[in-house]
Amino acid sequence: MKKLINLKTFKEFFRSSSAGGIILLICVAISLSIANSSSAISFNNLLNTDVGFANDSIQLRYPIILWINDGLMAIFFLLVGLEIKREIVEGELSSMRQASLPVLAAIGGVMVPALIYTVFNSSHPDTVHGWGIPMATDIAFALGILSLLGNKVPPGIKVFLAALAIVDDLMAILVIAIFYTSGLHLTYLMYAGGVFVMLLIFNRMGVKNILFYIIPGVVMWYLIHHSGIHATIAGVLTALTLPTTPDAKESPLEKLEHMLTKPVNFLIMPIFAIANTNITFEDGMLAGLGSNLGMGIVLGLFLGKPVGIFLMSWLSVKLKIAQLPTGANWTHVIGLGLLGGIGFTMSIFIALLSFDNEAYQNEAKFAILIASALSGICGYLLLNMYNKKQQKKKEVLAES
Repeated sequence: MKKLINLKTFKEFFRSSSAGGIILLICVAISLSIANSSSAISFNNLLNTDVGFANDSIQLRYPIILWINDGLMAIFFLLVGLEIKREIVEGELSSMRQASLPVLAAIGGVMVPALIYTVFNSSHPDTVHGWGIPMATDIAFALGILSLLGNKVPPGIKVFLAALAIVDDLMAILVIAIFYTSGLHLTYLMYAGGVFVMLLIFNRMGVKNILFYIIPGVVMWYLIHHSGIHATIAGVLTALTLPTTPDAKESPLEKLEHMLTKPVNFLIMPIFAIANTNITFEDGMLAGLGSNLGMGIVLGLFLGKPVGIFLMSWLSVKLKIAQLPTGANWTHVIGLGLLGGIGFTMSIFIALLSFDNEAYQNEAKFAILIASALSGICGYLLLNMYNKKQQKKKEVLAES
């Protein structure tokens, strides 16, 4: 009987909306523990082990860490893209005013952090090049923290954050391609564009077999990866081509979304967290938070993100360009803005591209970890406390 109860509790946990976020946080703790133990070197060697296939024509042999960040995360981006398209067709982003809000908010959430970083580092030629570090929002961790709140926030807020984060990441990818990439291979980009056009044609022809989108999507991933642009964008582009309908009948898009949800939440995201929270604490890291580099990153993410997201959202609504998601208010936007300050993986990636100096890289990574932790904790607490306050008001009104 006890075993049956435990099994039931186990199943209920994995069905809950917060399960993915809890597992993600556990994996972060595991990764930090490994990185600061005697197993750190062995773990890094494992992540940098080359696996795959390569010959004169095809190069598919890469370190495990690259397969995780460029391969598995492309599947995560595919799922996010599917959710966004579904919401555009039949949900919270189905009107122009609703869809424009996350795009404009993302622009504010990119510009203000970059400006703050530049203010702190403009007179420091060794670090000024890192202005792109606090621009990005880590979709996986931001949505993971938001999922801990379950139904305590309006459904539209999750969609808003997902849309904002993906626009944010796409802008970060564009910044990387223009300012942090040594060169683009236009031939690969043209081939990838051809595959994307083919997928759009399949959509227009009414092709419903998912394999007709997934297999070319994998080819597009390979081509984009070799073009010099971050390959995860292939997941988003593939998702945008899958057909869906506004009625209750399950479409190919919705079918694929249901297939991917559990593998992404309970396998891909935990692997991603373990591989990327791999930061070894070193002497001087704490003091480095007060440097121009550390302050630019911490304030850019923790302060710049919510300020930029809130101000642009407020202006957009006041000018009647956009409207808030159903059931959401300005407290929700501030909380969402704080969660937007979880830069983490993309920020670390840009930091590694920004600096050749290992000391600057370590200082930047620690500042990103601290800023992301502060943003995640404060965003969660604000949204959770606001929900409790609203629940108390409802109880008082019900009693009266």
